[in-house]
Amino acid sequence: MARVAFLFPGQGAQTVGMARDLCASLPEARRLFTEASEQLGYDLLDVCVNGPAERLNSTVVSQPALFVASLAALESLKQSNSQVLDECVAAAGLSLGEFTALTFSGALTFNEGLRLVQRRGEAMQAAADLTPSGMVSVLMLEQAKVEELCAAARQNEILQIANYLCPGNYAVSGHRSACDRLEPLVSQAGGRAVRLAVAGAFHTPLMKPAEEAMSEVFAAVPLAKPRLPVWSNVTAQPHGSPEEIRVLLRRQITEPVRWEETMRQLLASGCDRFYEIGPGRVLAGLLKRVQRKVECQNISA
Repeated sequence: MARVAFLFPGQGAQTVGMARDLCASLPEARRLFTEASEQLGYDLLDVCVNGPAERLNSTVVSQPALFVASLAALESLKQSNSQVLDECVAAAGLSLGEFTALTFSGALTFNEGLRLVQRRGEAMQAAADLTPSGMVSVLMLEQAKVEELCAAARQNEILQIANYLCPGNYAVSGHRSACDRLEPLVSQAGGRAVRLAVAGAFHTPLMKPAEEAMSEVFAAVPLAKPRLPVWSNVTAQPHGSPEEIRVLLRRQITEPVRWEETMRQLLASGCDRFYEIGPGRVLAGLLKRVQRKVECQNISA
């Protein structure tokens, strides 16, 4: 019997038009968006379907949008292949997607998960507004070289790997001026640098105001023990008690995402079939860079 793991995407996977067909054909998906819109105070499905892109891509909207769209895609999988939910033995999510994974696992209710990602998006946007900062995708270079280039471009500012995604693919976060200095160094080293369309330096100490703002929110949210292992971005290990989950979700705002290590650990634990549940196909591509032969099916929103 296959050992299945579910993967949930993070910020950047959103596209205008997502969830249109899903909600047109599946009442359960539409219901999630209706509930979310009532809680958020705006028509979330309309923004997902019609944009504009600038609004959908904003941190305060994209995080709730991806959370709800991914859970709507999960409803689609329940309809088409409910047996695979029984076969699922683990879940993980990239950054924001960790909240989706925890909701799938029963650690969070839909409404509490949505409230957390809404508040998280607001807090991260507010922290980004305090300091000119950004993120750069660095491709085709080894980790040690990327770390070397970050050290050369840093100049007493913050610049560090924020997402360890897969071999040859790292997201670097820091002060905007340090990002500016990094890009030509990456090109000179034979790599490729792509500035990411995000509000600020996520998963670095520049997000400390967001971590502090979310501290009381995480402390107060009702949490249950997950009914199956959900892997933490911070430790690349399964979450434990609700109190540990609170601590790690808070730390995740300012600490790097250890995605490649998480995938290797899931593979080592025996997971041999993966489902990427939600918009985009980024996670399947990253997984193939870790283990080329592993099966990963996309359940799109």
